[in-house]
Amino acid sequence: MSRKSAFGTLIEIGDILVSEDVVLEYFACDYDACKGKCCIIGDSGAPLKEEELEPLEAAYDVFSPLMRPEGRAAVAAKGFFEIDREGDLVTPLVPGSEECAFCHFEGESCFCAIERQFCKGLIPFKKPISCSLYPIRVVELGAGRLGLNLHRWDICREAYEKGRREGIRVYEFLRGPLTDAFGEEFYSALSAAAGMLRVPVRK
Repeated sequence: MSRKSAFGTLIEIGDILVSEDVVLEYFACDYDACKGKCCIIGDSGAPLKEEELEPLEAAYDVFSPLMRPEGRAAVAAKGFFEIDREGDLVTPLVPGSEECAFCHFEGESCFCAIERQFCKGLIPFKKPISCSLYPIRVVELGAGRLGLNLHRWDICREAYEKGRREGIRVYEFLRGPLTDAFGEEFYSALSAAAGMLRVPVRK
């Protein structure tokens, strides 16, 4: 079901409220343009779930060789997470920079060291789900309810442009991560709601 709010239409699927921007806005990562800037620019690391800490630590010896020495030093000093100014668990940053400690560089291009090894089949943990879901951000609303909002950032300008050119909506681009995080039934319901929102209202 959906309902109007001060922030536009909200899609309600079980205990999850989804902003209309997630289904109406266009988005498709344009890595050739941004070269992974979202991993090296920001005022805090990527959000982490408590249940991700153990698999992250377990896989560290496999993906850490791909990290920069500065990243490994940050983990040695801070551990596998830090607490940001809002009190949330996030990936550690390299001191004196906005760079995630888990970055892997190939020339000027930045990749996730964790995901690189996952794609080779060397570890079972892909990367924090918050990274896979970006530009969707998940917020806890209390009483077990979650909110899915669209995070707009200038460094992703090309991704919004590419999405519009190719006709790909945010939720469509993120079908895999959304299904991984919330299940196939949730994604099917979201797709159905998106179709209804996009139908022009007859006057």
